[in-house]
Amino acid sequence: MVVGEVAVETDVVVIGGGPGGYAAAIRLGQLGKSVVLIEKGELGGVCLNRGCIPSKALIHAAGEYHKLAGLSKLGIELPAGDASFHMPKWQSWKESVVSQLSQGVDQLCQANGVTLVKGVATFLSSDRIGVETGGDFETYKFRHAIIATGSRPYIPPFLEPDHEYLLDSTDALKLQVIPHTLAIVGGGYIGMELGMAFAKLGSKVTVIEAADRILPQTASHLTAEVLKQARKLGMTVKSGTLVESANVSGGQVELEIRSPQNGHERLCTDKALITIGRVPHTADLGLAQANVSVSERGYIPVDNTCRTSHPHIFAIGDVTPGPALAHRASKQGIVAAEVIAGLPSSVDSPYVPYVIFTEPQIAGVGMTKEEAQQQGYQVKVASFPYRANGKALAIDAKEGFAEVIVDEKSHLLLGMHVVGGDASNLIAEGTLALEMAARVEDVVLTMHPHPTLSEVWVEAAEAALGHAIHIVNKPKVATS
Repeated sequence: MVVGEVAVETDVVVIGGGPGGYAAAIRLGQLGKSVVLIEKGELGGVCLNRGCIPSKALIHAAGEYHKLAGLSKLGIELPAGDASFHMPKWQSWKESVVSQLSQGVDQLCQANGVTLVKGVATFLSSDRIGVETGGDFETYKFRHAIIATGSRPYIPPFLEPDHEYLLDSTDALKLQVIPHTLAIVGGGYIGMELGMAFAKLGSKVTVIEAADRILPQTASHLTAEVLKQARKLGMTVKSGTLVESANVSGGQVELEIRSPQNGHERLCTDKALITIGRVPHTADLGLAQANVSVSERGYIPVDNTCRTSHPHIFAIGDVTPGPALAHRASKQGIVAAEVIAGLPSSVDSPYVPYVIFTEPQIAGVGMTKEEAQQQGYQVKVASFPYRANGKALAIDAKEGFAEVIVDEKSHLLLGMHVVGGDASNLIAEGTLALEMAARVEDVVLTMHPHPTLSEVWVEAAEAALGHAIHIVNKPKVATS
């Protein structure tokens, strides 16, 4: 390590090349700023390389494989013999997808004049940062900095992965063989998404969740269909259950678990996947040297321009309080870049959509009924079932419903939620409606194409007004 070299000067240093970091760097380049983007791993961060994209590739492949068993009712007869899933071939396909996206981000950064540096960054002061790059040490002097270092899995010490039997989500997405039995420790969205995917591929999956139900951060009526489908897939769900110890012996994982209903139990499984949660990646960044305040839990407080306690240093994405979602990080990155460039930009919308890629999918934006009531609204709630939608029946996706939360006085839309096929794409309409301060009549007056799943929104909106066409209207919509 060489210390004391002349610092390279730049307008902005961005630490972390994930969805938030590279979006910020590209936008800064567009706005004429000199930018150094520092990433210690692969460009695209966890989301592109080890999280969002690879997991959705597995979920899609598992879903297609699982559909094969039900094709005969659609008139599709397959040749005799059992179908099989070849995990190494899937791994190759996944890597090709990740590589294509990563190369695309690299090209976009270069096209916008972003300087890419691979290394580990540490603040030396509030205007200097040091980067270890393969044995060398480089120093950069900046006018502004953006912290976009993301998050890492939270792993209790007694569940520390050995990456062969005790796995984290990255390990699970690198498996070359589908495990016969798989325990998922943590029934949140990561655990349920991957657990259902492996169940579709043939694993006998057991989900262990400390809370009294799976997906505890999501409204219970939205998760009921997921639990139903999990049981149809042969999954065992042990809610209200704690893992007390884990031991690898004889090529298996032995988990000691405890619950009020079953007492102490021992669960033996081929693999155990730990998906308890994630924590911000802010340790060892030298934030104290940069005079950047950090909460007790490691989060960096920011204002609506993503500015930290130091006026020239910004933070975005999972290191900031709020939902750890890639699209939120990207939006924050663009806002931070524009503020640095002197534009009047801010994160001024409360409408951050979420998507859970379970079976069926869950997506939502805005308030739930309970949240709206807590804020003092008198609420109308109306829903429309997938089973009454022609397209849903035609594509054999009849499980689920769309729901609208409406202010009874003004008819303003307060929340929109959907459980069912393609919910991940359908929620974009809900996000735009809330962002535009739409009333329920605006959805009703918008002509939706037929036959499509998007019609569930207009039908739910009509139900809120008491004149849905394709379901029987209730005499009176429930009001808080």
